[in-house]
This record gives sequence, C-alpha cells and structure tokens, in this order.
Amino acid sequence: MENTLAAQQSGSGGSRTAKLFFYAAIILLIAEFIGSFTFKVGPGKVVLLPMIWALLLGAALGLASERWNGAARLDVKTQFLAAAILQPALLLFVAKLGLMVGGALPKLAAAGWALAFQELGHFVGTILLGLPLALLLGIKREAIGATFSVGREPSLAIIGEKYGMDSPEGRGVLAEYLTGTVFGAVFIAILAGFVASLNIFHPLALAMGSGVGSGSMMAAASGAIAAQQTPEMAKTVLTFAAASNLITTTIGTYFTLFISLPMAVWGYRLLEPLIGRTSKASDASEAIEKSRPQLGDVDTAAPQLGYRGKLLAWGVTAVFALGCDWITHGTTPLMGLPGMLIMVLATIVGDAIYTVTGRKIPAVCWVSIVAMFMTSPLCPWAAQISTLSAQNDFLGITTPMLTFAGLSIAKDIPAFRRLGWRIVLVSFVANAGTFLGATLVAQIFHV
Repeated sequence: MENTLAAQQSGSGGSRTAKLFFYAAIILLIAEFIGSFTFKVGPGKVVLLPMIWALLLGAALGLASERWNGAARLDVKTQFLAAAILQPALLLFVAKLGLMVGGALPKLAAAGWALAFQELGHFVGTILLGLPLALLLGIKREAIGATFSVGREPSLAIIGEKYGMDSPEGRGVLAEYLTGTVFGAVFIAILAGFVASLNIFHPLALAMGSGVGSGSMMAAASGAIAAQQTPEMAKTVLTFAAASNLITTTIGTYFTLFISLPMAVWGYRLLEPLIGRTSKASDASEAIEKSRPQLGDVDTAAPQLGYRGKLLAWGVTAVFALGCDWITHGTTPLMGLPGMLIMVLATIVGDAIYTVTGRKIPAVCWVSIVAMFMTSPLCPWAAQISTLSAQNDFLGITTPMLTFAGLSIAKDIPAFRRLGWRIVLVSFVANAGTFLGATLVAQIFHV
C-alpha cells in the first residue's frame, strides 16, 4: 500500500509533519542569523554559509533527539518524512538554476564548443580516479553517488530523483557534498597551486580545469593559479575559469545526467566483481538496517508523496526561501513573491510534463528546460521574468533544501561511520580527477 504524505496528515502523521516544519523553521532562523563564517587554512580558506549551518544543525538535532522521550523527539519516521520532502525541494532548486541559465545562453553560445567540450574531462575524471579507489577501499554502491560528479547541488537533485536520498547512492553523493563543501576549496587550492608550479600545463588549460561547478572551489583554484602568472595572464585565467564554471553549472548538469552517471553505473558493474574488496565500509547499508527499529516496512521506508504532498512541499520550501532572502538581503516577501511564484510554476509545469510523457525522461530535465525557456531569448517575457526572478537569491532556495537534508541525516549516521575516512579520501580523489581531467582535455584540444 502506498504510504503517501496525505495519509500521514491524519492522526499522529499530521503532528509529525507539523513538527518537521517547525524544526525546519527554527533551524533556518538560527542558520541565517549565524550567517557566513570564513577562516583561512594554509593557502586557502573555508567559507561556511548558512546552508552548511542548516545542514549541520539538522543533523545535530536528529542525533541529540535520540535521547529524548515524548512527542518532541525527531524519530526515524520523521527523518524519513524529511527525506521525502527533500525530493520536491530539490526540483524547486533545479527550477531556480534553469531560470539563471536561460539568460546566460547567449554567453554560453559565445564561449563556443571548444570550451564546452572540456566539460567531458570534468565528469569523466571523477570516475576514472575516484571509482576504482572506492572499490579498492571496499565501498559498495555509495561509490556511484560519490564519484559520478563533484557532488554539488544539481548532483543531489539527480541522485535524489533516480535513487532517493535514502539509498546507498544518496548517502554517497551526500558524503561527497559534505566533504567538498567543508574541505573542497582548501584541497583544490593546494592541488591547483602545486600542479601550476610544475609548468606542465598551459595556464589557460588550468583555468578551464578550475571550473568544477562550485563557486568557492573555482575561486580557490583559479586564485592559486593566477598568483603564479603575470598580471595580464592572471586576469585571463580568472576569466576563463569563470566561463568554465558557468558551463559546468549549466551544460554540466546534462553531462552528469546523461553521460557521467550512466558511465559510473556501468563502471561499477564492470569493476566491482574484478577489484571490489570487503572492508568495514562494505556493510554500511546493513549497519543502518540493524540500527533502526523494526516497525514494519511502512514505518522504515520513505513515504511516497502524492500530488498534494508535492504542492505542500513546494509551498513550504518557497515560504522558507522567501524568509531566507528577507533575513540575508532585506528582500521582503512581497518583493520576492512574484519571482518565487515563477519558480514554483516552472516546477509544476515541468513535473506535469514528466508525468504526461510517461516518466521516461527525468523530472529534473523537464523542470530545467521549462525554466530555461522562461528566461531565454525565445520567450517574449524573458526580460520581465529575469527581472522578477533576480529578486530571489540562489542560496535562498538552497538553504531550506539542505535543512531537510540535515533533518534526514541522523538515520544514516551508522552508514557514515562505516564509510569513515574512506569516503573522505574518495571525495578528495574525485575532486582531483575532475580538475586534472578537464585540464588535460583542455591542454590537448584547446590550448
């Protein structure tokens, strides 16, 4: 029997949903008022944004509440509900990304196919280096989520829709996201600076390799490379890195969906029987099952949201995002509401097309296409839509999304403990692979 959110609204399920949204609202307020925090580590720096505080606070609440008794406890069923809410929240994020991309299409066309082609190196490099290492360390299906990309927000959306965040692949991409967010900028700055000092690659090839799809990692890598160049070349390096990062964030989403993810799945099926090992990390999924109370399949599985459940999730996430923009940028909800409604409309239309077409093409793709069209030169109202959607900050929608992710993490802690240092090492190697892979392709074909 389908366990829908509508069914959970009755009885204790309704109070559980209200409790989840209440906790999410409190965490969002705390995270936004903490704000961003920057500290230096060696040649680079770590920037902790409100979205990271939200993720960590949600996880901390889940762990702390294990010792609580009574209705206030964030039990496993509520954590699964948070994971279910995360799915439509991710689609709302994809819509925001698409609205940003549509207006940038002329810039992408001007960059040419040469710059776009090196994106293949970004996403193949993570698999070529990261996947074999993960298998040798005994990591199983988590290796797919951890190595098919550098694990930024679009990757969370893709894995979340295809496998669900409550899956080995979901845990893998989330571990990659956490590692890359906290340590990625420092690691890539050290790596890029070292590789640049070897004088093996042209500075522009290194610049294109720096556009890994993360603003902080791109800035750290390109800054380390530019510091070793002449003032004129340094400016060119930063320009090429920015262009590459824009393409990685846009076109790269489709590379990830249609090329690198299928390649990672194929590589796992081919290599796991050959080089796969057994280690403490191998039974991460079994560790989760043993740690959870055996209350029946319905209680220990993520609920499937019906259409009303999706609308509720989109509406609550949109309200939270408006609140984030108000606290961070002073954009009142009235100012941000038109742009947010456009975002929700693109999500609803894209999800409807996904359903009508038989769900053969992922919803993230349809939502992205609809949103891109709305701000592309093909749309007669593109200028007005772009102006309205510009009132909504990109990070404003990311923070609520990661709040729900954080509130769903505690149930997966036994798996993360099993993965331990191995998944962190794999993440570093995958990040190195995306940088070196794209740099090599750019060096061979474009420089």
